Amino acid sequence: MNYARRLQKIGSSMLVSLPSDWIKVNNLGKGSTVFLETNEDNSVSLFASGITDAKVTDVNIMYNRSYVDGVINQIYGAYLLGYNDINIRSENQINQQHREQIKLTLRRLAGLEIVDEDNSKIASQFLLDEKSLDAERILRRMNSIVTGMYRDALNSLTQNINGTRDLIFGRDDEVDRQYFLLVRLIRSAMVDQKLARKLNLSNIDILDYRIAAYHLECAGDYTSEFASTIHSISHSKIAEEIAQAGTYIEKMQIKSVDAFTRKNRSESMGIIKAYHDFGAVMDSIKEMYAKQELTNTGSAIAILNSIHSMDKIAKCWVDVADLVKPVYLTSIQRD
Repeated sequence: MNYARRLQKIGSSMLVSLPSDWIKVNNLGKGSTVFLETNEDNSVSLFASGITDAKVTDVNIMYNRSYVDGVINQIYGAYLLGYNDINIRSENQINQQHREQIKLTLRRLAGLEIVDEDNSKIASQFLLDEKSLDAERILRRMNSIVTGMYRDALNSLTQNINGTRDLIFGRDDEVDRQYFLLVRLIRSAMVDQKLARKLNLSNIDILDYRIAAYHLECAGDYTSEFASTIHSISHSKIAEEIAQAGTYIEKMQIKSVDAFTRKNRSESMGIIKAYHDFGAVMDSIKEMYAKQELTNTGSAIAILNSIHSMDKIAKCWVDVADLVKPVYLTSIQRD
């Protein structure tokens, strides 16, 4: 709800009255303390005292010997909901194999460290200051990792590089770590407007970053999928054609994330054209593949799988570019 107020000058101070319904909802009265914050867009945010003090920051997850996957799912959920202290407790001793699974899960979550442990307990704590994090920086970090993964996958089509697939799979785990960290940050910002303003994130920014992070995480998964399909077609003539076509996707990736973070609509429109150009090249490769009439079923499947994976990667960058807000004319010039 919007309110209009006139500034009043009393002595050397400028005063403004507050809406009565806001005063009632927050149980404020004479002598109550409120907090003001100035934002980067030159606006001012007003908060009632103690709004964020009631936030519960710790959670206890009971260990279930018969269903450790449920415990692990609860760990992920607690992390994404913004809990700072995540404790796994058991009435009896935690199974050693399950203990290692739980500890591995905790280590996969950025900022979460194991701080205490005994036979029936594993205590972890989120040690990063959310106010010092930056959504754009995390997104660009994800993008940088996925870029390296994809470039290595393309290179392995035409070069003899050992262990590329395993390296790509390992880096996909790091993409997931950054993805969970970003989701945690923006979900925390959704429920804490002070944090959202500290991070300079509007409600639409929070939503867009959530969607963009999802597309980047998917791109990492599809790149791993792509890497697993190329070993049987590498160093062939069609592999060189696929690698050359793949450079379109690399350019799309760089431009789409840059357009999203800089809110550059004109550049995002170029991603759509690049995707159509990529599709035309891939169609010509399919035609060439059909004319060759390959009889090796395994090779034929690998080629089709590679093309399909590349198309899914390319669509991720189109979807990121689509998040850039359209620019509408606010006025119409008349002759």
